[in-house]
Amino acid sequence: MQEKFRHVAYFPQIVSVAARMLKVARLLEVPTVLTEQYPQGLGPTVPELGAAGLQPLSKTCFSMVPVARQELDARPQLRSVLLCGIETQACILNTTLDLLDRGLQVHVVVDACSSRSQVDRLVALARMRQSGAFLSTSEGLILQLVGDAAHPQFKEIQKIIKEPAPDSGLLGLFQGQNPLLR
Repeated sequence: MQEKFRHVAYFPQIVSVAARMLKVARLLEVPTVLTEQYPQGLGPTVPELGAAGLQPLSKTCFSMVPVARQELDARPQLRSVLLCGIETQACILNTTLDLLDRGLQVHVVVDACSSRSQVDRLVALARMRQSGAFLSTSEGLILQLVGDAAHPQFKEIQKIIKEPAPDSGLLGLFQGQNPLLR
């Protein structure tokens, strides 16, 4: 979610939802990795993501797995990964496929992913689902991470999810029994 991607469809909404996921990850002490695609040309991560303190990994590959390999290898207990970012048909798709190849469960935060083209976004989501990734919303994944209203951080999480996530254009993609997402 870098400066030069501001033209991507629903960019402010996607960043807002990703910032929400990052807040929850920090609150629950979930390890987080931030990558930047060719920052020399595409600029830095946008400040509204709230990623201060995270050291971005610079990459040119459309998958983040090669630059995050050390982080992944350092966590042999890792079973699943949550992904969000831009663009769905490029970095999110390629990262998903690489993580699935490593035997990890992949949960794509669909309301925190977008593309310049909504057709590319839709087809990429369908491809990820067909490949074995789980498509979920931010709130669904947040509640899955917490697991129980008795969780010690639940009151803080509740404050974060009190406001519904902004519309990121998914309703139109999912309406009408879209055959790509069946």
